[in-house]
Amino acid sequence: MKIAVAQLNFHIGNFAQNTGKIIECINRSKAEGADLVVFSELSVTGYYPHDLLERKEFVEQSYEAILRISEQCIGIAAIVGGPSINPEPRGKKLFNSAFFMSDGAIQHVVNKSLLPTYDIFDEYRHFEPNRNFSVIDFQGKRLAITICEDLWDEQETQNEFGREKLYQVSPLKELSALNPDLVINLSASPFSYNQENWRKNILIKNARKYELPILYVNQVGAQTELIFDGGSFYLDKNGEIQEELNYFEEDFRIIDTEVSTQNLQPKAEYIEKIYQALVLGIRDYFGKMGFKKATLGLSGGIDSALVLVLAVEALGKENVRVLLMPSRFSSDHSIDDALQLADILDIQYEIIPIQPMVDSFEQSLSGVFSGLKEDIAEENIQARTRGILLMAISNKFGNILLNTTNKSECAVGYGTLYGDMNGGLSVLGDVYKTDIFKMSRWINRDRVIIPVNTITKPPSAELRPDQKDTDSLPDYEILDQILFGYIEMNLSPSEIIAKGFDEATVLRTVKMVNTNEYKRFQAPPILRVSSKAFGFGRRMPLVAKYS
Repeated sequence: MKIAVAQLNFHIGNFAQNTGKIIECINRSKAEGADLVVFSELSVTGYYPHDLLERKEFVEQSYEAILRISEQCIGIAAIVGGPSINPEPRGKKLFNSAFFMSDGAIQHVVNKSLLPTYDIFDEYRHFEPNRNFSVIDFQGKRLAITICEDLWDEQETQNEFGREKLYQVSPLKELSALNPDLVINLSASPFSYNQENWRKNILIKNARKYELPILYVNQVGAQTELIFDGGSFYLDKNGEIQEELNYFEEDFRIIDTEVSTQNLQPKAEYIEKIYQALVLGIRDYFGKMGFKKATLGLSGGIDSALVLVLAVEALGKENVRVLLMPSRFSSDHSIDDALQLADILDIQYEIIPIQPMVDSFEQSLSGVFSGLKEDIAEENIQARTRGILLMAISNKFGNILLNTTNKSECAVGYGTLYGDMNGGLSVLGDVYKTDIFKMSRWINRDRVIIPVNTITKPPSAELRPDQKDTDSLPDYEILDQILFGYIEMNLSPSEIIAKGFDEATVLRTVKMVNTNEYKRFQAPPILRVSSKAFGFGRRMPLVAKYS
């Protein structure tokens, strides 16, 4: 059988665009001799529509689009993802479904069984789980259609309660009893650099366990903070990947299930993948929101330098404008580094010294602050002054402000609300500082783009004389390991200490993470590249008293 894999970038709720893409791929597949074309999970609506699924008109428009698509399936079959109505009087009103179409009509509807409700997923909020299993006969083959999580029933929970498996039902076990010839999986599996191999290994394990070939069709593109990396692939019954589509871009390929010819993607380091994910995240956020131009504050530090490189790659140099906003604490080399990078990237910039404005604020507050030592309040005035200027550029010229705070800073609250935490999109909020250094060196692998001094100098907010980040924080090499254990691995402080980390440093770090939840709650959307990003995927109470 010849099956076309349509790995496309969908736009949530944009039924006209999504339907047009799907129909175009159906026609292409038919012209190139495919028997069947497969699209990703919730392809008609885009993944994930959240509470748009509670709107009757949204679901009706989705179904109208599915009917239009089905009319195009003459001389070819297609499998398309979308919501369907649950006819039963009890349970959620919708299913997360795969529609099998041929002969100009919907022939079968297969519903998703395992509905994830962890991390960024909340599908049981809207969907009823499937409890009935069947296969579809098509051109002499028996097809077992599954949807994303349906192949993840073997995954283990990461907690201290002793449970090993997350799900009680195994859809593939149920389906394998029906003697299918091929498993097709419609997926919307988001990218995370520290779980990519785990995702692939789960499907390989299933192919080998049930001795069944698996076709995995993943979505690509970004939906606000979620980034889908594509990488669709076809596994033979021995768990060997025979075909693998591109990552971080739309792709189309016809796979002949009777022919074994390995066609795999080249291996890439995780830093390169994070870079590609962030570029895609910026580009799709702007494109799908109807924005074109970005701005940010260029300080001469490594975070703003990296965000600028990513923005130029995603949007083009003509669509990026930066401000240099030196104060009396800004070093000459920081200003020189910022100017050098702006010149290398050939982007528009302005220099607006902030000291006169800071002096004005401090003069106005002098009576209230009389007799008190200078402290973080004065430092924050500088950060908020810069935030005011950047938002003024954003408002006046329509340039969306990109936030440059990294995950290490975000985790411990090392940032100023309504100052350097301003922005419409947080680019680096899920990237640790140590990985920012690695990515900057990777960017410079062929030629110097980010000035070497920007990478090698000690990080500093430059809000007081000779300030360094290590005045307030542990060394990033230590800090990031503690944060990874506490946030991504969900380890307790005692478990982290048992790994050899200094007890006082661990307890101090954990306290900073816990007490700064209110800051993260007010942060802009963060592009997710790990298995546990701040935002939808990590929901903590703001007023908890827990240690």
